[in-house]
This record gives sequence, structure tokens and C-alpha cells, in this order.
Amino acid sequence: MTEKLFWADPYLSACDTIVTSVQDDLVTLRETVFYPFSGGQESDAGTIDIYPVLEAKKSGIDIHYRLPGQHHLKLGDQVHVKIDWQRRYQLMRLHFAAEVILELVYQSLPGIEKIGAHIAADKARLDFIWPVNISSEFPGISAAAQKLVDQNLEIVSAFSDEATQQRYWQVAGLGKVPCGGTHLRRTGEIGMIRLKRKNIGKGKERIEIYVNLFESSPDSMMHETS
Repeated sequence: MTEKLFWADPYLSACDTIVTSVQDDLVTLRETVFYPFSGGQESDAGTIDIYPVLEAKKSGIDIHYRLPGQHHLKLGDQVHVKIDWQRRYQLMRLHFAAEVILELVYQSLPGIEKIGAHIAADKARLDFIWPVNISSEFPGISAAAQKLVDQNLEIVSAFSDEATQQRYWQVAGLGKVPCGGTHLRRTGEIGMIRLKRKNIGKGKERIEIYVNLFESSPDSMMHETS
């Protein structure tokens, strides 16, 4: 089983590790900082040694990385894994912005049903079954979300069941939510949130979520293993 360093420290941008299996263009690692596509959150981008990772996907509680077919990695090789930190941090900010908006939507609209979600590096989206234009709720939801951001509250993220790799996040006053993504340390890192409504079919509503660009470089937050 791959040790998932991105859970213990989501600000870790690189690590040295060992290849634990090779099957054609798929490899597994002893430990990793490289988050795979999961729960609607896109995977990290980056490299394993000199090779770009073309796809990172879950396989049970393990992670497989697909490399170019001409790679030369073998079982037991020592490798350096490095992610695109700017992309990771943007995904983390949008991911948690979406988590906050989702919880506030649930509070504002009892009975609403989420039917989809996607977190990319430019925006996040949440899809719902809802019979009317959801944008009428935006002023209240946006104000409540920005209050949580401005309070700069601690975000706790931990295992609820380590054996089955089940995790959660928790913010005081907002709730405790099952989630295995990569999370910020504090709500203030989200920055300013902007919402946009999109109709995706009869009885269906989409909320697109955007965050402001970096006001300063996030590089000082990330670090690598020694």
C-alpha cells in the first residue's frame, strides 16, 4: 500500500521514494506526494524522476501512476517525485471553497440533492437537483462563506478510520464532513469567492465557484522532504 504523504502534509511538494511495482506503463510507489483523481478533484501534475505522470488514479487503497511507454523504471528503483505546486495549491483552495459552499447550500436549502462535482485548477462546480433558479440564494451563501474565510478558522483533517483510509475535515461552526482530498490549514487561504449560476437542464442547477488569483506567491508555504 502506498503511504499517502499528501494527507499527512498537503504542503509537501516533493519526496524521494522507491518503485514498488511496474506493469508496462503503470507504476506504484512506496510513498507519494502525488494526489490522484478522486472525489471529483483532478489529480496533481508532475513528474516521477524525468518522466511526466500522464495519469494518477486510485486502485482500491493504492495509487497507480501511468508514465510514457518508453520509461525505464524498474522495481526497487529510487526515484524523485515532484508535483506542480502552483496547481496543487489552486486545487486545494478551490476544493475547500466548494466544500464550504456545499455545506452552506445544504443549510440554506433543505432537501436539495447534489448530483455532481468537479474541482479543476481554474474553477470548481457543484450540480444539484433543484426546481428553481438557485442564484437567489447567492447573496446569503456568499456572505456566510466570506465570513468563514475572514475568520481564518483552523481546518482539521484526519482519519475517521485509518484501516479503510476514510478521512474527514472539520471546521468549528460549519461541521464535520467525510472527505479524502487535500485540505488547506486555514479558511483564510481560500481568499475571495465568486459564484456563478448555470442551468444544465430542467430541474437541474449548477454553481460554478471561482477564487481570486494569488495576491502573493504561495511558494513560501510549500516544502520538500530532505
